[in-house]
Amino acid sequence: MAIKKLVNEPDRIVRDMLEGMELAFPEIIRLDPQWNNVYRRYRKPNYKVALLSGGGSGHEPAFAGYVGYGMLDAVCAGYVYTAPTVPQVYAAIKEIATDAGIWVFFGNYTGDLMNFVPAIEMARGEGIKIDYIAVNDDVAISEKEKRRGTTIHIMVHKIAGAAAEEGYTFEEVGRVARKVIDNGRDIGVALTPSTMPTTGKPTFELPEDEIEFGIGVHGEPGIRRMKVIPSRELAKLMIDKIAEDLKLQKGDEIALIVQGTGGTPYMEKFIFYRDARKYVEETLGLKVYVSWVGEFITSLDMQGGRIAILKLDDELKRLLTAPATTIAIKIPPPNIVS
Repeated sequence: MAIKKLVNEPDRIVRDMLEGMELAFPEIIRLDPQWNNVYRRYRKPNYKVALLSGGGSGHEPAFAGYVGYGMLDAVCAGYVYTAPTVPQVYAAIKEIATDAGIWVFFGNYTGDLMNFVPAIEMARGEGIKIDYIAVNDDVAISEKEKRRGTTIHIMVHKIAGAAAEEGYTFEEVGRVARKVIDNGRDIGVALTPSTMPTTGKPTFELPEDEIEFGIGVHGEPGIRRMKVIPSRELAKLMIDKIAEDLKLQKGDEIALIVQGTGGTPYMEKFIFYRDARKYVEETLGLKVYVSWVGEFITSLDMQGGRIAILKLDDELKRLLTAPATTIAIKIPPPNIVS
């Protein structure tokens, strides 16, 4: 049976996608001629700390969508739900190496650790100043060291990217990235599984009247299965788990990030955001400083949603709202009025 997807040969899915991105946004990114690596189009060598990220494909706009001014300098795109290879990561490191150093950010997943870290060690052996942080913000998992990297991964890209653009030192960029992880949490739910574009098969089975609570971003099931409930009740369950873990207090300022998982209509995303916003403000007494609503790290065509909260201080507020020009995130300078 034919797979009803807008794809060509299965082994070219990632390359075809990246070529399309470069053709559509040549002013922002350029594609490596050999590797599935995406680089910032215009960079001044050695003028700032460089940032590298990446992971499996299927999470678009993550990760290539965040390459550009004010965010990442390079991304390594692996195959669907698969970590990029060691040689691929090493090639990207060599391409963007600067005297100021390189920070590498990836999700806290076994495959990413296995492939990013050896490449980083190889670069260190050649005298390149480089370090990494494995993002672990998924509050569905109780043990912090085992938590997966989800939406806060993107907040690290934005805030560390702004810090690097401002001229923060290598140590300061690492500090602010860790501050984001310390103050951010995420949790997701699936209404349907994701479908692998190579086989047309779902990543798990889910009855029509049930949802998966606490999912990752690779199509894996959640921590428990439950009956479908209204959006407002689901938002409360998810936010309570985040608020408890972050120990949020009345009056805290936050960034509220509400997104779909790839196949969720915008009608539902905005209903979900409305319910989340009303609960954090009217019941918990939190102050929403900035909101992101959309698709930031997805799971192919999965229907569902994720909620993330980042507790803010003055430094994080400034860096989160600093200018950026990427495929997915465009924040103009404050003196530009549309």
